[in-house]
Amino acid sequence: MPDLGHDLTGCAELLRRGDPDRFRAAMAAPVAARRVLFPIYAFNVEVSRAPWMTQESMIAEMRLQWWRDALEEIAEGGKVRRHEVVTPLAEVLDPEGARLLDALVVARQWDIYRDPFEDAAHLTRYLEHTSGNLMLAAARALGKVDAQVVLDAGYATGVAAWLRAIPALEEAGRIPLLDGRPEGIRALAEDGMQRLRAARAQRGKISAEARPALLAAWQTGGILRRAAAHPARVAHGGLEPSPIRSALGLMARSMTGRW
Repeated sequence: MPDLGHDLTGCAELLRRGDPDRFRAAMAAPVAARRVLFPIYAFNVEVSRAPWMTQESMIAEMRLQWWRDALEEIAEGGKVRRHEVVTPLAEVLDPEGARLLDALVVARQWDIYRDPFEDAAHLTRYLEHTSGNLMLAAARALGKVDAQVVLDAGYATGVAAWLRAIPALEEAGRIPLLDGRPEGIRALAEDGMQRLRAARAQRGKISAEARPALLAAWQTGGILRRAAAHPARVAHGGLEPSPIRSALGLMARSMTGRW
């Protein structure tokens, strides 16, 4: 029999190294919620880095397909391949959760190539299917939610993370923005803030059990406000929050549940 405790420890370590912010958010969640968040977030680490581990597009496509195949096994409810992340992931996902994460993997195919986004709708879809679907899959696995509320919060969180990643993406030869002018960056940040406000206005539609999945948005508002007020900071990574303020903010949200 698989040692799920060992697997969860491995997922937590993978998350700690690969996505420190979500690791901190998961650690601020109740212990019972971590067994759900760790494998889902670890899955995201594995998938998000797959396109960057090789210069060969075909190999990158094959890596992503491996994860799609694993999610198909989970969705079908039959035998699932043994893997440190897949095995505990199968314990927390239902078929709809697997479908959400499959769309995330498909969206990550953009990361393999150097083509720009086709238009604003393409960028929005990418952020909704990556950050939005991740948050929704995690929240659904924990409790009852309103999908649109979670997707709005997930999209906003995706915009904040995307703006923080601009320098690294450009250094890697990607074209991450449709409009890199201050006006374009400000518009993207304001769009994220609008959807975050919409989500927070509907907090009551998220069950108490599911709220720990929304802790991943704890830094989102501050990052988006800084980007909107000072768009020039995006080019040199100037959106990072104060470590002390960030830690206090996470503590406050984990205690109050007001993500």
